[in-house]
Amino acid sequence: MTETETNALANRPAQPQQEQEQRPLLPAVDVFEDSTAIVLCADLPGVPKDQLSVNINDDSLTIEGPIALGEPQGMQAIHAEVTLPRYKREFTLSKELDADKVEARFEGGVLRLRIPKAQHMQPRRIDVQVS
Repeated sequence: MTETETNALANRPAQPQQEQEQRPLLPAVDVFEDSTAIVLCADLPGVPKDQLSVNINDDSLTIEGPIALGEPQGMQAIHAEVTLPRYKREFTLSKELDADKVEARFEGGVLRLRIPKAQHMQPRRIDVQVS
């Protein structure tokens, strides 16, 4: 980074601390679907596993967690793209999904949720009897 770029960044007006604390950072999310479930993968780097919150209330899914990236000891950031204190993302779940059977795994900063489709929405085979 050149000195001009560093000075340009330093001269940008800072957002008020209160405004930063209220706004969450939206994590990047990929959603996949097959015949039996929806799989949601959310990138949440810097969130401690014990502070990650995944909640379902009625038809609303909320993913939330504090960002704890920190700075290396003895160093000061001259440019930071992640400056908000937490991630938060909300989704509305379809009635086609079975929210009681959600499976969650958090590994390497990626949250993976598998939300199965309700039994009546899954494909089924019907045996045909010959008379």
